[in-house]
This record gives sequence, C-alpha cells and structure tokens, in this order.
Amino acid sequence: MNIYQETVSLILTYKINAMRTRIYLLVLFLASFTVHAQNNIDDLLAAGIDDAKRFSADYLAPATEGLTYGINNGWFNHAKGQKQFGFEIGLVLNTSFINDSKKSFEMRVSDYNNIRFPDNSASKTVATALGHNNPDITVIVTYDDPIFGNQETEITLPSGIGSSGINFIPTAFLQASFSPFRGTQIKARYFPKIETEDVKTGLYGFGIQQEFTAWLPRDKYFPVAISGLIAYTHLDGSYDFTNTNIVEGSGQKVTTDINTLLFELIASTNFKVLNAYGALGYLSGKSNTDLLGTYMVTDGFIYSEKIVDPFSIEEKVSGVRTTLGAQVKLGFFAINLDYTFAKFDSASLGLNFSF
Repeated sequence: MNIYQETVSLILTYKINAMRTRIYLLVLFLASFTVHAQNNIDDLLAAGIDDAKRFSADYLAPATEGLTYGINNGWFNHAKGQKQFGFEIGLVLNTSFINDSKKSFEMRVSDYNNIRFPDNSASKTVATALGHNNPDITVIVTYDDPIFGNQETEITLPSGIGSSGINFIPTAFLQASFSPFRGTQIKARYFPKIETEDVKTGLYGFGIQQEFTAWLPRDKYFPVAISGLIAYTHLDGSYDFTNTNIVEGSGQKVTTDINTLLFELIASTNFKVLNAYGALGYLSGKSNTDLLGTYMVTDGFIYSEKIVDPFSIEEKVSGVRTTLGAQVKLGFFAINLDYTFAKFDSASLGLNFSF
C-alpha cells in the first residue's frame, strides 16, 4: 500500500469512527426527554398523559425535523449518469446547522391541563431538544392523589443538546450506485446498525437517478446534463433506559423511526475534471417517536399508578430545498462539496470511487 492509499485509509477510518460517536449523540438527544428529565419523568407523567405528550411533541419536533433534512443530503454529486454497468461507492459526511428559532418554543399554560408556571405567567420561551434553558425553568405540576386530593410538585424542565454547546446535527452513511443502462443510476445508502450500551441506531435508503439528456442524440449534446432523482431514506433509533432506574417499571425505552421521500431536479456542467452542479428539490417525511414500557408513577408514599406505553408522537415534515455544489474528479477518485438551503441549512462532503 502506497502513501496515498494509507492516507485515504486513515482519513476514512477516522471519519467513520467520529461519525459513530456523533450518531450515538443523535439518538441521545432524540431520547433527551427521558435523559434530561431524569427523576422528573414520574412527575410529568403524573400531570397526565396528554400534558406529557404535548410537552414532548413540542420539545422533540425540531430535532426530528433536523434529522429528516440531514439524512436526505448527499444523494447526488453530478447530473451526468455513469456509463452502462458503471459502479460508484463512497462515503458521505453531512452537517445540518441549527437555527436559533429551532432551539426554543413558546410553552403556553392554556395548552396544558395540570401544568403552570410558579409566577403564573401565561407563557414562557423554553428549550427544545436542540436548545438550553439558562437559567433553569421550573413548572408546577398538579396531580390527583386518591387520598389527599389535588397535590402539587415543582419540577425543572429539561434542556437539550444546546447545554453542551452543540449547534449542528451530523449524519454519515456509505453510498453506492450502479448503472444497468446508460444514464440510469440505481442507488443505495447504508449506515450499519450500531449498538452502544443501551443505544441502537441504523440507516438505509434506496433511490434512482435518471439523466434526461442521455436520451438526446449525440449531435445535440451541450456541456450540461440534466437529471431527476427519487429517493427513500429510513432511520431508526432506540434508547433503553430500564436499567437507569429513573422510574420503577420494565421495558422502558424511547424509539424513533423516520421515513422520507426526496424528489430532485438536478443540472450540472459536463467536463472531465471540474464540474459545478445545482438542484431544486422537495422533501416529504414522517417520524414516529414512542415512549414505551411500564412506569409506576408514585408520590413516594401511598399513591402509585401503573402506566403502560404512555404515548406516541407523530410528526410530518415537508419543504423545498436548493443545493449548490462542485465536484473534482481525478481518474477513478472524485470529491464533492455542496451546500443545501432549506429549513435546516446543511453542508455535505462526498468521497467517491468509480469503477
């Protein structure tokens, strides 16, 4: 193995290991309602399933939305299709940037049945899973004790990954494409199922890209290529926190499933070494986050209640996106860098090998 090959191998190994750590963080903040709430989970559930679900939906929505956009980047690096029976494999690294508007939401007391602020404010701006409450924000939860009647307890609302200074959502995946016909690329992407302690996550996707200009007679070719892309991506993750003993019970975990469809119209220059490309696309996605397991909610003395599979949260995401990028191809190796403008702007880097 020569110096060049050793360098590429070291870079790829470093990037894959780094992204494994970052993907682990992704599932952690998707489960951060559980992680950050810690011993206050039983208090929040005591306020009622509806209140707990409402808060969790607002708290988690920006995180799942950011992931939905992030896992759809990097599907293309050129509008020109490969030659028949051509094969390409590569590594895509992506970072979605978190807007300040996604770090908080307006929590209105009128939307809740058993939650109020200690100072009786009608509403307050509180952190989402992407933000941070500084200083801490507390709420008073009212619950019904079968013996003593209405009781109150004060809890601190959870912060998010903003407390760690994180301002981006990273994703990474291996991607391959094959051309059964000239101008047609069948694509697949994959991130192996990772299990680290009690966290599991994985990603896969399929797509097809067709170059429309490949259907034109050769004498009408211009130094540009135009193609269309349709792609499906799935991400699933789970965090089992039964062994943390936060709340008495069994089978306690948070699971998240994200399914998306992406439609893109792509145009690029068609030169041998350096090319620019751009695309206009539409993204549609759906996510489901479930708090599963059995929870024994108690006041610590007499009152206790068993709650099974407390709630499921469904979020739908859709929007237009625009991508601008450039690709450099040196023989069988190509590198591309692009920037996507959307609800979550993002930057992608691709390292590809063609055969």
